Amino acid sequence: MKKEIHPQYKTTTITCACGAVLEVGSTQENIEVEICSQCHPFYTGKKKVVDTAGRVDRFKHIAKKAREKQIEKKKIQQARQKRKKENLKKANQTKKKKKQKQ
Repeated sequence: MKKEIHPQYKTTTITCACGAVLEVGSTQENIEVEICSQCHPFYTGKKKVVDTAGRVDRFKHIAKKAREKQIEKKKIQQARQKRKKENLKKANQTKKKKKQKQ
């Protein structure tokens, strides 16, 4: 191994969101994690819902925006169809008037 190109390997602590503290060897210092082997459902057999950084709320917000956008598009489409029908009515009336004049 070449000297002075590798990071320093040292003893550090890993702190979990559940409060567990583990001491391991690593090149990083003071690592914080959300799930560890002491609280992970696979190891404990308990189900646990972990909403990291409000992902569920974020999804609900995005879904709400998408629904609102769909409703807005429908309104615009209905308005266009209404205008189109009105324009066709006017065009038919104009044709009838032209035929009556001839």
